[in-house]
Amino acid sequence: MRTIEHFIGGQTAAGTSGRHGEVFDPNIGQVQARVALACSEELDRAVANAAEAQQGWAQTNPQRRARVMFEFKRLLETHMDELARLLSSEHGKVIADSRGDIQRGLEVIEFSCGIPHLLKGEYTQGAGPGIDVYSARQPLGVVAGVTPFNFPAMIPMWMFGPAIACGNAFILKPSERDPSVPVRLAELMIEAGLPPGVLNVVHGDKDIVEAILRHPGIKAVSFVGSSDIAQSVYALGAQHGKRVQAMGGAKNHGIVLPDADLDQTVADLIGAAYGSAGERCMALPVVVPVGEETADALREKLVAAVKGLRVGVSTDAQAHYGPVVTAVHRSKIESYLQMGVDEGAELVVDGRGFSLPGHEGGFFLGPSLFDRVTADMKTYREEIFGPVLQIVRAATFEEALALASRHQYGNGVAIFTRNGDAAREFADRVEVGMVGINVPIPVPVAYHSFGGWKRSGFGDLNQYGQDGVRFFTRTKTVTQRWPKGGAVTDQSFVIPTMR
Repeated sequence: MRTIEHFIGGQTAAGTSGRHGEVFDPNIGQVQARVALACSEELDRAVANAAEAQQGWAQTNPQRRARVMFEFKRLLETHMDELARLLSSEHGKVIADSRGDIQRGLEVIEFSCGIPHLLKGEYTQGAGPGIDVYSARQPLGVVAGVTPFNFPAMIPMWMFGPAIACGNAFILKPSERDPSVPVRLAELMIEAGLPPGVLNVVHGDKDIVEAILRHPGIKAVSFVGSSDIAQSVYALGAQHGKRVQAMGGAKNHGIVLPDADLDQTVADLIGAAYGSAGERCMALPVVVPVGEETADALREKLVAAVKGLRVGVSTDAQAHYGPVVTAVHRSKIESYLQMGVDEGAELVVDGRGFSLPGHEGGFFLGPSLFDRVTADMKTYREEIFGPVLQIVRAATFEEALALASRHQYGNGVAIFTRNGDAAREFADRVEVGMVGINVPIPVPVAYHSFGGWKRSGFGDLNQYGQDGVRFFTRTKTVTQRWPKGGAVTDQSFVIPTMR
C-alpha cells in the first residue's frame, strides 16, 4: 500500500503519529493509498522549519522571488498532463476538468509573478515641513492554508502563490481525500528554486486544523470548506490572534428572464450544474425561471439535456463528469434526493441507482433534476454538493431577485437575459458577492478577487488578486524628518500636526 507522507524542509517526511487516512480511487471504489495524519509535534516541526526558512526568503528581493514563480509556472505547464491524471485518480473528476483545476491555479501563479509591482507602497513628499511619509507592505511570517477536496490544485495555488511571493513561508494542510497533487506541487516549487522550508505540506484531519488555528507561530490562516466549519475556523483563529479568511458553502442561483436565449442558457446550466459531478462551491445547482411559460419551456429543454449526459470514468474523454469523491458523499447526496421527494418537490430525473458497467464499485451517481422546489424546503436551503439541479419557479423579476438575496449563502449568482437594463439592475441590487451576466460560473480572473457574502465568506479580505496580497502582508507606515542642524529647545506636549 502506497503511503503519502508529509513534505517538510524540501523533502518527504515520514509521519510519526502512527495515524493514517484512506485515499480511494473513486472510479473503482477501492483504497489506493494511505495518507499520514500529523500530530501536533509534527506540526511544530514544520512550523519551526518554515520560520527559519522564512527569514532568508523575506530578505530575498521581490524580483528574485518572482523568478521562482515564473519557473514554477513553466514547470506546471510542462507537467500538466501528469498532474491532471494524478488529480483525477484521487478526486474522480474527468481529465479535462482536472486540467481546468490546475489552469485556474496557474493563473494566480501568473498574477503572483508580478509581485515586484504589487508590493510597491505609497510615498508622500512634503507632508509637513521637511516631513515625508511612506508605506511598505511586509510579509507576516509563517502562514497556513487549509484546502478542500474539490480543487486540490487550484485552491492551494490560490493561497500559497500570493503568500510565498509576498515573502511568507506557507504551511499547506490539504484535504486528506486527495493529497497527492498538493505534495507534487510542493516538489515542483523546490525544483523551481524555492528554498526548502518555505512551502511545507502537513496532512491531517480536524485535529491538525485546530492545532494550526491555535499555533502561536502561525500568523494567518486561509480556509475553504463548508460554512459551519468556516465559521468555527474564523472564530477559533480570531480567538488566537490570527488573521483569518474562511470561505464557506454556496447555493448559487441562475435567474432566467423570459427574453433569455434558452438554448444557450441550457448549455450553460448543464455545464455549471453537473460539471465535476456538482462538487464545486461555484456550481449552479438552482435555476430560477421567471414566469410559468419560461419555466415550462426551460424544463423541457433541461430534461432532454440531462438525459443526454454521459457519466464515465475519469479517463473517458467523452464523459461529461465522473464519480463523486467517496461512497459516504454519494450516500449523502442520495439522502438529499429522498428528502426532496419527501418535501414535495417533483423529481423529474432520478440519478439514484446508476451503475457504470465494468466499474460497479465506483462512486457514480446519475444526474438528477427537481422541479417545483420552494424556498421553505431544506433541500433548497442547504448545499447538496452533487449532480443535482433544482428548478425554483418565480412569478416576477423581484421575486427571483429576492430568492438569491435572502438565501443564507451569498457566493455566486448568474442572470440570463438580453435586457441590459434588467441585468444592470440585478447586478447592482442582488446581495451576493460574485455576479455573472450570461456567465454561469462567475469566478473572477486572477487579478480580481474571489469571495462570497453572508455565510459563504468569513473575514474582511477575499482570495487572490489584490486582496490576496493585502491578506498576506501588513502595512508599515514611516513618517520621517531629517533636521538640518541646530538644537531645538522648545518642547511641545500637543499631539503633532502637519500645520
